[in-house]
Amino acid sequence: ANTAWAFATASVEAPALFNAIADAALTKLDGFTPQNLANTTWAFATASVEAPDLFNAIADAALTKLDGFKPQELANTTWAFATA
Repeated sequence: ANTAWAFATASVEAPALFNAIADAALTKLDGFTPQNLANTTWAFATASVEAPDLFNAIADAALTKLDGFKPQELANTTWAFATA
């Protein structure tokens, strides 16, 4: 989540990196915090990287953790889904 966030924030195009992050994240989403989920979706949307499998998996993971989302995390995640 932090690596994707950093590259998106710096506006660095790195499609291979984002694809690798998406693949790795799919196997680790159970351990992601709401902030990790929010940062990951925000980074992919900001970088304009399409990752439908990742977004679908994050949607499922987020449903189980909704009570743990802070308002900003929920807003960022919602924005990312609307933008992606």
